[in-house]
Amino acid sequence: QVQLVESGGGLAQAGGSLRLSCAASGRTFSSYRMGWFRQGPGKEREFVAAISWSGGTTYYADSVKGRFTISREIAKNTAYLQMNSLKPEDTAVYYCAASTSRFGRRPSDYNYWGQGTQVTVSS
Repeated sequence: QVQLVESGGGLAQAGGSLRLSCAASGRTFSSYRMGWFRQGPGKEREFVAAISWSGGTTYYADSVKGRFTISREIAKNTAYLQMNSLKPEDTAVYYCAASTSRFGRRPSDYNYWGQGTQVTVSS
């Protein structure tokens, strides 16, 4: 069983930055593909970014490309999402997810989910 705990959400002004963290339990963190998703009010959960088990491959949604960076630190069993140049439309609950096999952009590609952390961007 894998447990994921997100932190780092909060309130930011447009143009500002936040860094989300996702702490994972389990000894095999290095083998998980990690992803970040978000769900805004009244919207479906959408893909934000993903990183391979090695960290050598990353994917981003077009809406965040060039502004957000996903990374992972194996020694700390932690994945990160650095969010810069934030926009009001980035406001959402952000979820960390882990996959033991697939490496994709769909929520169904991921086996484990965190509880989510709220990000609110004011204009």
